[in-house]
Amino acid sequence: MNAAGQISITVRNRQRVRRVNTRLLKKIAASTLAEVGITRCDLCFHLVAAKEMSRINWQFLQHEGSTDVITFDHSEPATENSKPGAIISGEIFICLDAAVKQAKEFETLWQSELVRYAIHGILHLLGHDDLKPAARTQMKREENRLVLEIEATFEILKLGNPKRSSA
Repeated sequence: MNAAGQISITVRNRQRVRRVNTRLLKKIAASTLAEVGITRCDLCFHLVAAKEMSRINWQFLQHEGSTDVITFDHSEPATENSKPGAIISGEIFICLDAAVKQAKEFETLWQSELVRYAIHGILHLLGHDDLKPAARTQMKREENRLVLEIEATFEILKLGNPKRSSA
């Protein structure tokens, strides 16, 4: 794990669905982490296509087909002396095919969906759950708040343009 106050964010782009400005995605993730009070983390985003997401979904969750985001929490359990959620470690797999499809369905931008999936994964690492209706409502409210914050702070259209400056 990282030294005190260290944020480590890696983005592995393993898809060809859309070009992604990974440097900007890292800045967005760092801003989200700061907003929720995380000062130490080791986080890796994997940007994948539907075929790879389907394989991961089956291999680890025994679910058929692709999905938008899968989060793997590698954090150490909280101890008596540690603040829960203060240190996170994990991997977040994001399916760009799903982002493009959902953007068309909800008449939004695929970049906005990408931001939403990244935030959704971070919230899971913070202990949010979306399995029960009340918890899902609470998580969705926090997700929406953070998405609005990011969209007000960053030019998310630049997520689709890796060659331009980011932020």
